[in-house]
Amino acid sequence: MRLPVTVLAEGAKLPARAHEGDAGLDLHAAEAVTILPGGRASVGTGIAVEIPPGHAGLVLPRSGLAARHGISLVNSPGLIDSGYRGEVRVLLLNTDRESEFAIEPGDRIAQLLITPFAEAEPVEAVELSVSARGEGGFGSSGR
Repeated sequence: MRLPVTVLAEGAKLPARAHEGDAGLDLHAAEAVTILPGGRASVGTGIAVEIPPGHAGLVLPRSGLAARHGISLVNSPGLIDSGYRGEVRVLLLNTDRESEFAIEPGDRIAQLLITPFAEAEPVEAVELSVSARGEGGFGSSGR
């Protein structure tokens, strides 16, 4: 599958896989940003993508940034619909309460996963079918 990408900012990088066979494409910052302790920031990637019909782009955190610096995504995962043509921006959260985190242009800040989805059509039902789980929600499977 081809993913058309438009470069919107000078020096912006195309999404790329770190290793052959990786599911996620690394997204790079196109601007310098400093996120204060406990703060958040919308970081531009300087690119726009054309997600194929029947697919969605999921913006996911990078595990290395989370483990080493406490950097996560505010809206994880972020969702890019196939009709969106604007700049891909990443909403980062600095969970560290003591240290700020500096981002430079070119830094890898998130991953983009392109995935197919089912176009479900909601229909009202008087009742739902019985399942083994039933109404068991948060914490219902134990520890």
